Amino acid sequence: MKTFTVNANDAGQRLDKYLSKCTEGMPKSLLYKYIRKKRVKVNGARAHEGDILSPGDTVELWIPDEFFREKAGSYDSDSLAHVKVKPEVIYEDENILLCDKRPGVLVHLGDEGDKNRAEGSERETLIYALTAYLAAKGEYVPENERSFAPALCNRIDRNTGGIVILAKNASALRQMNEAIRENRVSKRYLCAVHGKMSGEETYRAWHSKDYRTNTVRITADKIPGAKEIVTRVRALSYEPEKDLTLCEVGLVTGRTHQIRAHLAFLGHPLLGEGKYAKNAGDRRMGYAAQALCSAAVSFDFPESGDGADLTSLNGRVFCVNLSNIRFLSLFPGFDPEGWPENRT
Repeated sequence: MKTFTVNANDAGQRLDKYLSKCTEGMPKSLLYKYIRKKRVKVNGARAHEGDILSPGDTVELWIPDEFFREKAGSYDSDSLAHVKVKPEVIYEDENILLCDKRPGVLVHLGDEGDKNRAEGSERETLIYALTAYLAAKGEYVPENERSFAPALCNRIDRNTGGIVILAKNASALRQMNEAIRENRVSKRYLCAVHGKMSGEETYRAWHSKDYRTNTVRITADKIPGAKEIVTRVRALSYEPEKDLTLCEVGLVTGRTHQIRAHLAFLGHPLLGEGKYAKNAGDRRMGYAAQALCSAAVSFDFPESGDGADLTSLNGRVFCVNLSNIRFLSLFPGFDPEGWPENRT
C-alpha cells in the first residue's frame, strides 16, 4: 500500500485523472476496477472516479507496486543537473516564466517531425533547460510531484526565435492555456520579408495542412478541410537597396506556419524562407532560415478568486532583447527604442 498527499499542483482534478498520471502501465479498465473494489481511498473513505481532489487530501492505493511511477514525467534531480541549453529569461514570478528562445533550439523533443531521437538529445531542448533552471533554484523538485512538471504554454518553430511562456504550477498552466484559447494573449512578431510593403493591412486566406510533408497550403478560396486565417501586417522599415521590408505581424488566428506561408502566398516570403520559397540567394547572404522572431507579448487576465493570480501581468508589454535579433541589422532606419510601444 502507498499513501500520497495531494499538493497544490495535484488539486482540482478528478481522482481518475490523478491516478492515470501518477501510475504507469495500468490499463484504464483495471484502474476503474481498483476504484470499484475499494482499493483506492481518499481520506480513509471510499472513493469514486469523479471525486475532485483538494490540497491536503490523502490518497491510499492498495495496488501492485509495479504500477507506481516514482516521479512526474521523465525528470529527476540528478539528471537535471546536466543541461546543454542555457535559457535567457526575460521575466519570471512565482507563477510564470518568459524565455527568449534562440533560433536553432528545439522547444520539445520530436517537434516538427524531428527525427533526432538519440539518447541524451532531450537535454538539448528548451523545456529541459527551463525545468533544470527551476530545479536548480529549488522551485521544482521532481520527487515531490506526482502529476505535474513545468510546462510550456506555446511553441515556436526550431528556427524561429522569441518568447516562449512557461507555467510553473498547475493553476498558472490552466489559466494561461485558457487565455490563449480565448485570444487574451497578444503576441507580436518581427520579420524581414522580400519586396516592399507599406502601411498596415489585415489579410485573410484559407489554410490547410499536408501532414505527409509537414507543410501547409494557402489558398484564396476555401477548399475541403481548409480553415480561415487572419494575419495583420504593419510595415516598419523598408531598405530599397536590399528590397527588404521589416514588418510587425499579429496573428488573429494561430495556425501552423501561418506567418511564413501566408506572407509567401502574398508574394513577400520571409528572408531565409526555405520551406515556402527558394532561399538560395538568402543563403549566400548568410540567412539559411526564416528571419522571424516572436518579439513581444502582452496579457489580459480577468480577476480570479482561485489559484494563481496573473492579473499583475495586465497592461504590460514584455519584449525580447532586440539586439539579439540578427536581421534587424539590415534595417538601419529602424529605431528599436520606439518598438514596441509601452514596452515594460
